[in-house]
Amino acid sequence: MRRDDERGSVSVLLVGFFLIAVLLVTVVVDASAAFLRRQELSALADGAAVAAADGVATERIYLEGVPEQVAIDPALARAEVAAYLARSGRPAGLRYRVTTTADSVRVEVSAPLDLPLVPPGWSGRTTVASEAGAVSVVG
Repeated sequence: MRRDDERGSVSVLLVGFFLIAVLLVTVVVDASAAFLRRQELSALADGAAVAAADGVATERIYLEGVPEQVAIDPALARAEVAAYLARSGRPAGLRYRVTTTADSVRVEVSAPLDLPLVPPGWSGRTTVASEAGAVSVVG
C-alpha cells in the first residue's frame, strides 16, 4: 500500500481554511466599520432634521404667533441644517441634501468610508448614506 500519494494534502486543506478565515475576518471588520459609520450618519441626519424643524417652527411662532399649522420655509430649513452640521463635528467629505414639505423636513447625508482591511482587487473606499425626517406640529 502506497501512502506517498496523500502526502501534503493536509497542508493544502489548512492553507485553504486559513484563506477562508482571513476573508471572513476582513468582511466582518469592513461591515462593522460601515455599520458604525451609518449609525454616526443616522444620528447626524436625525439631529439636523429635528434642528431644522424646531428652528423653523420657533422662528415662525415668535414672529407670527401660534398658528394652527406652521409652514416650513425651505431656505431657513437649509440654513438650520447647515448650522447644525457645522457645529456637530461632521466627518470629512460629508454631503447632505435637504427636502421640505409644508410641515416636514427630510435630511439625507452621505460620507466616504476608507475600509480598514482591503483584500487585493477590492476598492478601499465606499460611500455610506443615511436619512432622517422631522415633522413640525404645533398644537
